[in-house]
Amino acid sequence: MRRKLLLGGLVSAMLLTLVGVAANPASAQQSVRLQYKTSATGATADQVEPWFNLVNSGTSAVSLSGVKIRYYFKADAGSPQYRFACSWAVVSCSTVTGTFGTLSPGTATADRYLEVGFTSGNLAVGAQTGDLQLRFHRADWQRLTQSDDYSFGPARTTYGDWTKVTVYQNGALVWGTSPSGGGGDPTPTPTPTITNPPGGSGVVFDDFAYSNADDPNISAHNWTVRTNTGGPGVPGASWPKQNVTFPTVSGTNKALQLKAVTDGTAAGTQQSEVLHQRKFLEGTYAARVKFSDAPVSGPDGDHIVQTFFTITPLAADMDPNYSEQDFEYLPNGGWGEPANIMYATSWETYRNEPWQAVNVHTEVRQSYAGWHDLVLQVSGGQIRYYIDGALFAEHGGDYYPETVQSVNFNLWFISGGLVGSSTSRDYVQQVDWFYHSKNEVVAPATVLSRVNNYRSASTTWVDTVPNS
Repeated sequence: MRRKLLLGGLVSAMLLTLVGVAANPASAQQSVRLQYKTSATGATADQVEPWFNLVNSGTSAVSLSGVKIRYYFKADAGSPQYRFACSWAVVSCSTVTGTFGTLSPGTATADRYLEVGFTSGNLAVGAQTGDLQLRFHRADWQRLTQSDDYSFGPARTTYGDWTKVTVYQNGALVWGTSPSGGGGDPTPTPTPTITNPPGGSGVVFDDFAYSNADDPNISAHNWTVRTNTGGPGVPGASWPKQNVTFPTVSGTNKALQLKAVTDGTAAGTQQSEVLHQRKFLEGTYAARVKFSDAPVSGPDGDHIVQTFFTITPLAADMDPNYSEQDFEYLPNGGWGEPANIMYATSWETYRNEPWQAVNVHTEVRQSYAGWHDLVLQVSGGQIRYYIDGALFAEHGGDYYPETVQSVNFNLWFISGGLVGSSTSRDYVQQVDWFYHSKNEVVAPATVLSRVNNYRSASTTWVDTVPNS
């Protein structure tokens, strides 16, 4: 990808741990206390950005699935639709829900509300959720006015108790004061219903048994080896075809290999990408990928991005039909990260200038050097990312893809992330195989079993997925 909307500080792999803190004394009724700040303080904004921190000030643990938070606002003229997003949360955005409701009758400062809930989690006595970095925007992406919103606090740039946002626990108001217009009881947290598409509707399998980047079977199998200039990466970098090779990695087994080269200059920087045609949407995607933590030659330290992803191209800024689901490994960090980190990122849309990203991501800060089985499931409104059979991330809502996508493998350098050395260095990423089953959710273990069956039968290529 290009750049990331990364909010918050460093987070370890223990993202789901709730942090214990000493709480101020509270009455028995105030079992949960809410702290608020905003990262968008202007009278108008592209997005409203209420950030919350819940503190358990009671005497017993609180089940977050019974907690509702309401942020009250005045709808803009014309009664536009609004969309919710969780940018980052210590408790994981995958457990955070957001819906919109209407106050009747309304007030001069509130006729709508954002209701935030949780699908799981517990808050121990004296513990806090930590950051809940939330945002919402108009569906048409027009700027909105928040200076007349009941819950908006423009001076709140650090966390503090805020009673203009209410908290309900099991349907009872336990914190804050609602606008005089009322608003009714909080809605129950919906239980996600995942409806899997019936059966498979075609399969693509490629064992990458090609001779070189000029092998005519590559284009016959609807792959493209990129040679055109442009992003992502270092402006002015080239994408030479010879950076894509098919070396033998074990026995007679070949792999797709991407190479990226740089001497610290734009003219001396080469990147590589291989992509399949646009005809993929729901179903299961999988690849066995070898990531590396260091170059095969030359000095280390460049911000290199090693990827496996699906994408619908961006037709225009904030294109609503854009989508992308990424596995991205940054062995040397980048985008503000100091060391190796793996991202799973799901995109709704973005704008390049000025930069505005609408995405949700999950990350783990550790080395992923070596071979890994990556599985992406897109079905029933949910996007699930697996690494080596373990669930890594789960996203949905606005980030669910809506139009057919291509499958891509890409190796590129982050602009501004090259180390200060003129010595040339080479980085590589390898892909053992790719598999897709259209309209079928396939468990990671079953994917491996099917791939092994193809190999046992000496089948190197299958494509029964119809063109879109």
